[in-house]
Amino acid sequence: MSKTYAGARLRRLREERRMSQAEMARVLGISPSYLNQMEHDSRPLTVPVLLRLTEAFGVDPGFFSERDTTRLLADLREALASEIAETRVSSSDLAELASRMPAVARVLLDLGRRNQLLSERLAGAADGRNAEQGGPRSPHEEIRDFFYRRRNYLHDTDLAAEHLAQEIGIRPGEVVRALTARLVDAHGVRLAAGAGEHLHHYDDATRTLHLSGRLRPGQRAFRMATQLALLEYGDELDRQAGEDFPPGSPARALARIGIANYFAAALILPYADFHTAAEEVRYDIERLTDRYGLGHETVCHRLSTLQRPRLRGVPFSFVRVDRAGNMSKRQSATGFHFSRAGGTCPLWNLYEAFAAPGRIHVQIAEMPDGQRYLWTARAFTRHRGGWGEPGKTFAIGLGCEIRHAHRVVYSDGLDLANASAATPIGMGCRLCERLDCPQRAVPPLGRALRIDPNSSAFVPYPVADPSV
Repeated sequence: MSKTYAGARLRRLREERRMSQAEMARVLGISPSYLNQMEHDSRPLTVPVLLRLTEAFGVDPGFFSERDTTRLLADLREALASEIAETRVSSSDLAELASRMPAVARVLLDLGRRNQLLSERLAGAADGRNAEQGGPRSPHEEIRDFFYRRRNYLHDTDLAAEHLAQEIGIRPGEVVRALTARLVDAHGVRLAAGAGEHLHHYDDATRTLHLSGRLRPGQRAFRMATQLALLEYGDELDRQAGEDFPPGSPARALARIGIANYFAAALILPYADFHTAAEEVRYDIERLTDRYGLGHETVCHRLSTLQRPRLRGVPFSFVRVDRAGNMSKRQSATGFHFSRAGGTCPLWNLYEAFAAPGRIHVQIAEMPDGQRYLWTARAFTRHRGGWGEPGKTFAIGLGCEIRHAHRVVYSDGLDLANASAATPIGMGCRLCERLDCPQRAVPPLGRALRIDPNSSAFVPYPVADPSV
């Protein structure tokens, strides 16, 4: 069993509780010198001490887990890419910082992003461009980070939605009926067919919810549940959105909608019932879509939120990409890192899915740090309805760490213990550490290239031998 060194996190917990080493040591039943050694990583965090910490201070054992390091390290590499390229800092330096002092690493990460933002603004001003073009990240990017920081799980929202589902009688096959009754009885909202060019439209003046005839039953239920969240849960939506965003900002308005959508999914797929069903069928997406009458994307997204304490499901990462590699949705309950720049890895099975839409593709993928994941991917196309009208095609990916893969039906027949069975992928060519990848599109960061007019290689960007 690997040893856990979590000195910085243990020290932070003690300082947050305003306790001396002697006081915390007394609570944990150990000597102050032993606690001091653990805080300075001279000794590992033992299981008995970890159990006492969780009991005495109410923290989740994951607080001391090293699984966050992968995500934090990847964020650091992305934010400080130019410093790595100029060899001002090495990947090993960042790895040690992320592991030993995560709070300092996050401050450095924020400073790096601010510096990048300032550089973009200055470049925009110098080029005579509108300052908005070099401005902050888009509100949609901020919303993705809002859920990313919360590991795609909103505890209070999930509980409130589950309570409402029990109150109004949400059950498979009766969702639309229950939602209709609640909208009418509690809010005087009536349903009407036809929403023009919209999929749905709510008219507050007439208390009418217009739903497009193009919507399938599951889509109708989701939009009804979202409107119900906005009507019934509005104050709480404002409170949660206000945790990260100022009043009147576009990001706050989008956050409010995003939380309402989360509430809607948790309402039509109540946590305990859905978690039980997912465990029974071993996270078989197609069986879950049949049982609940919802789409593949909706079920996958809900699966990525099953992280309730003491009733956790498999921690999944969820992603939606198009053929060009644009990532329109990304949420994660794992340490998997989604690059914000430079595209995604072309060796990821998400792109293979476009060649055979409708079929679920399975892949064991290995990241450069050696962490392996089981990924499922399926592509589908949505049409607006009329002949000749353009549709939109996406691939939906759902992945979990290999240590959880045995709980998932898609692992059957795969050699999970064989590292050579994994496809090596990365976070995108701009940040990937793999030097021998034949699919690489840009040179690796911080490495000099071997440029020889008298030879060529299969690898597009061969690097020079550092010892030469």
